Amino acid sequence: MKTVRDIMTTNVVTAKRETTIRELAELFSKYRIGSIPVVDEAGNLAGIVTESDLIEQDKSLHIPTVISLFDWVIYLESAKKFEREIQKVTGQTAGDIYTTEVESVTPETPVSTVADIMANKKLHTLPVVEGKKLVGIVSRIDLIRTMVG
Repeated sequence: MKTVRDIMTTNVVTAKRETTIRELAELFSKYRIGSIPVVDEAGNLAGIVTESDLIEQDKSLHIPTVISLFDWVIYLESAKKFEREIQKVTGQTAGDIYTTEVESVTPETPVSTVADIMANKKLHTLPVVEGKKLVGIVSRIDLIRTMVG
């Protein structure tokens, strides 16, 4: 049975929290990739930035609906969601827009498990970690390559 170690890419393009939005755009464009893991100084996985995160920089900001009742203001939508949306739209660095809750796998994870995760969660790439340290990345194209041998 093949494992992630057999198919993963080990030369991973990464970013730091302080990587600027412009630098991220250049990395996405230069390497033609869909996501970039964000790592700390020790190489530990801190999060991930996707092309969608970058595209959100140009989207219109949705102002949440509120009801004013006496002296209260009641949000009909999550105020935290709105704060996060503002942070993403106005973000200047990877740390402002990256996702911290990242689905990841280990080098020993079976390829069939990776396919299940990607299909069920509609993910295109998964960081590969040993402990917290980023050691690779596996993408849908890596899975497809296993089909052609």
